[in-house]
Amino acid sequence: MTIGPGHANGPRAMTEYRSDLLRLLDTRGYIHQITDAEGLDKLAATAIVPGYIGFDPTAPSLHVGSLVQIMLLRRMQQAGHKPIVLMGGGTGKIGDPSFKDEARKLMTTEIIAGNVASIKRIFERFLTFGDGPTDAVMVDNADWLDKLEYIPFLREVGQHFSINRMLSFDSVKLRLDREQSLSFLEFNYMILQAYDFMELAKRRQCRLQMGGSDQWGNIVNGIELSRRMLGTEVYGVTTPLITTADGGKMGKTMSGAVWLNEESLPAYDYWQFWRNTHDKDVGRFLRLFTDLPLDEIARLEALEGQEINQAKIVLANAATTMCRGAEAATAAAETARKTFEEGQAGGDLPTLGVGEEGTNILDAVVQIGFAASRGEAKRKLEEGAVRLNGEVVKDPTLMVTVPGTKEIKLSLGKKKHGLLVP
Repeated sequence: MTIGPGHANGPRAMTEYRSDLLRLLDTRGYIHQITDAEGLDKLAATAIVPGYIGFDPTAPSLHVGSLVQIMLLRRMQQAGHKPIVLMGGGTGKIGDPSFKDEARKLMTTEIIAGNVASIKRIFERFLTFGDGPTDAVMVDNADWLDKLEYIPFLREVGQHFSINRMLSFDSVKLRLDREQSLSFLEFNYMILQAYDFMELAKRRQCRLQMGGSDQWGNIVNGIELSRRMLGTEVYGVTTPLITTADGGKMGKTMSGAVWLNEESLPAYDYWQFWRNTHDKDVGRFLRLFTDLPLDEIARLEALEGQEINQAKIVLANAATTMCRGAEAATAAAETARKTFEEGQAGGDLPTLGVGEEGTNILDAVVQIGFAASRGEAKRKLEEGAVRLNGEVVKDPTLMVTVPGTKEIKLSLGKKKHGLLVP
């Protein structure tokens, strides 16, 4: 097995790949590691490659942290290959221990089914589904994992795994080195994920698994299991860990995760997340999260000073259009324009009803999503960052009431704005 070249911070001198697939992934900045770059490149240049990524349904929505993987499937389809979306209805009953500090709480079958149904809608915006050779398909690993019998599974699959090797993977070592409990239930996860790859190779002629850099060990296990049980040559690609220029984790904000579903996060907040991108991240995010041509991206990321804000607006519009639709992106952009350029309260701002009795200013800041706790909200007040209709508020005991049918504009700093209504 060979590991192909990769990069984590945008374009570099491009590797001379033959296939449109690897050239596209390379120039857009998706490649971290490849198990056999030459073999995959040759296959992708001569045949349609079915490739999959797994998503565990731990919530009703995926968040921006999953967007690189969703875009990776989109790039596959753009390059003429077949994306397979694997929902972890089976593995979701266990939980992936990869780089987690503690075990996930177990979910009921009903919660998992509801989450799967909700998440399915996200992918329809990014992929074209159907029965054609390059149309995307969605499958659920519960279809085969729920039917496994324990003793036959141990005899047929368990013999191919070395405990010594499994203990050496970073995802396991991290927990053990910290003397944190790793249950036998979770330890089985990597075997089941390897089994998924083998089953998809058998059922769907899948030849490629992709995932984040933390999935390298799981992907390698699946490649080896497929080779031993089926005699099939399959491949793996991992993407770099996406962090922001200030060192933060992609998709994590002061107010929590940036969800992809409209029900979990309003379109304006989604648009604003992209609009607030760090100057140094604009070019990289345009390559990863939009379909803009590379020459246009190069022009935009070269902008300096106040002009870079235009590139951020392009990023916000393109990313929001792809995930929420053109109307949502246009409405969000117009709300932002009215809010920032005209000083008006745009109609698409987040809204909080305070009732006839009103609400404490700290609660208002938290409930509208500008702070994660009352303590954090209080610190923002002390810093002079909270304003009501443009006036700074520093009194944490202030009760806010909204008379009649009017509304009050609540602001945190220069970039977060919302409306308090009766």
